[in-house]
Amino acid sequence: MAKIAYFNGQYGPHSQAMVHIDDRGYQFADGIYEVCLVIGGRYWDMEGHLARMERSLGALRIGMPMGVASLKVVMNEVLRRNRLSDALVYIQVTRGVAPRNHPFPADEVAPALIMTARRFDLDQSDTQAAKGVGVITAADIRWGRVDIKSISLLPNVLAKQAAVEAGAAETWLVRDGLVTEGSSTNAWIVTDDGVLVTHPKGHEILGGITRETSLACAKDLQIQVEERAFSVSEAQNAAEAFITSATNLVTPVVQIDGVKIGDGAPGRVALRLREAYKERARRVSGA
Repeated sequence: MAKIAYFNGQYGPHSQAMVHIDDRGYQFADGIYEVCLVIGGRYWDMEGHLARMERSLGALRIGMPMGVASLKVVMNEVLRRNRLSDALVYIQVTRGVAPRNHPFPADEVAPALIMTARRFDLDQSDTQAAKGVGVITAADIRWGRVDIKSISLLPNVLAKQAAVEAGAAETWLVRDGLVTEGSSTNAWIVTDDGVLVTHPKGHEILGGITRETSLACAKDLQIQVEERAFSVSEAQNAAEAFITSATNLVTPVVQIDGVKIGDGAPGRVALRLREAYKERARRVSGA
């Protein structure tokens, strides 16, 4: 079956969904995106993703392309037309189409909205988590407002490619000697005392929705959390490490820059948190 996409008010074959040459997303990366996880036909953390979408658009002074209720209708229709129950739904909004010029268009233009969906295999994610993954580190060369989920991702692309070429799953980004986050994930460690540590929210990181749910799960499990930055050295000497994101959920890290973390196997705390996240998501979504 041909993949079906939504683009600017219509549904059609994915292969025929085209972006105008003067779309400001294409010209300037002037837009934002979100990725929502759907398992068993139910959304996980959808409200958090849509709230962040509104915040990101507000920061860029781009209007919502439609109301949240209407947006949910489109999301569900994209899933229905693609006959998907386990999927990742990609949403992208740009400022719209206007003659190329750096300032905002003088005349009001409609934001451009596209949406696609692709199959997601949670079992494959579970297999990766059971083995653990390796990460490398690199300088954080991104702009100063990475809390906005902008489509301007070239530094992230370069960092992820470096991980691929090194045989790793992720690159942790380092600024002023401290880990901020991964190229597409949030970074965590577990101290010898069993305390979870992750970078605090702010302009330096993208406040992950899975990060927020993981913090809620840690509270339920009565696991102590410190929201502070940590160095690469502290991470390499930690009892455990892991990453979080919509596609990775909670995935243990067993190696950082070739240095084995703990005993080199997925940590007990990370695996416990992963199961708690999955249980919470199923309970809240009704899956």
